[in-house]
Amino acid sequence: MDLPIPTSFPFYQELITAIELARQAGDLLLRIHRTGPRQVRTKRTAVDMVTEADTASQALILETLIARFPGHSILAEEEGGERTGQGQGLWLVDPLDGTTNFASRFPVFGVSIALWVDETPVLGVIQDVVRERTYWGARGHGAWLGTPAHLADLPLRVSSTRELNQSLIATGFPYARATLRDNNLAEFNYLMPRVRGVRRAGAAALDLAWVADARLDGYWEAHLSPWDWGAGVLLIQEAEGVVTDYQGNPWRLGRDQMVAGNPYVHEKLLQAVQKARQQAGLP
Repeated sequence: MDLPIPTSFPFYQELITAIELARQAGDLLLRIHRTGPRQVRTKRTAVDMVTEADTASQALILETLIARFPGHSILAEEEGGERTGQGQGLWLVDPLDGTTNFASRFPVFGVSIALWVDETPVLGVIQDVVRERTYWGARGHGAWLGTPAHLADLPLRVSSTRELNQSLIATGFPYARATLRDNNLAEFNYLMPRVRGVRRAGAAALDLAWVADARLDGYWEAHLSPWDWGAGVLLIQEAEGVVTDYQGNPWRLGRDQMVAGNPYVHEKLLQAVQKARQQAGLP
């Protein structure tokens, strides 16, 4: 596998492995998606689901990561996905981002794999399964869009949109939105009339990949987990975008709020989110 980055990149083999696994898991999910009925069970709430595809994809990914990088830690979404290594790195794995979409045959779902070292993302890969596109990036070496035929068709750059009212923004809502006061409705209602459009596709990893690819100008959301965001953070940063929490601090693992976008839109989106929360009496 030839990549447009030097083999001296310290995590070159890890990057190759992550790309291979994201594509293999994507192929697996696409086969299951096309064959029809699937088993679905719930987790924490009636709308928080897991399918046999989630567990099969995770097993495929983790088996190889454990075998090739036994000293690394792993944090993956599904049961059995947590493994403590020797401090050499932390893999964040979402084996099926967009499970609700997948279960309903809505064609927006992906695979997200990232490696973080010393609380810094060093590589990230997001597979857009249905469109067979691979978004990947390496710290200090850019972010790229790959197709089945070419791994690096195009370098990724965030959009150049400068005004919020000319922006297409993405967001999402928490599983506990029916009972949680801080459920993103205040932010959504404030922003909806102030932007060109808001999209809620149901797959946060793909939202972030599309910000890096200038298909979206910005993104905000809360109450997700590190595996949802771990790869997308790296892609946006390498595509010259900005990723922070709701206070405007650089995003870190463990934060459950995120605002992302090109440098112009991010600043205005952040201010709008803060204003909406202030008006709603949210911290």
